[in-house]
Amino acid sequence: MELTPFDPAKYLDTEEDILYYLEAAMEGNDPKHIASALGDVARSKGMSEIARKSGLGRQALYNALSENGNPRLDTLMAVLDAMGLQLTVRKPAA
Repeated sequence: MELTPFDPAKYLDTEEDILYYLEAAMEGNDPKHIASALGDVARSKGMSEIARKSGLGRQALYNALSENGNPRLDTLMAVLDAMGLQLTVRKPAA
């Protein structure tokens, strides 16, 4: 039996999948996990396309949106905008 690493980007096919995936990532309040999840979504949409739309370098995006990345707020905003998403704030569920 041959095992291959799981790549969530291969399964983020619909807008609903992406929203649920990012929402779940945000619930943990772990910045590294959130950045990595955004990287998964960017890869699912095509990193080159996200780089072009955001005006950021492709390699810089890979670095910033990795598990060890630490993207700046302006990078996050540009990436979310390129994905057709926006950052919002809400109170946690009671």
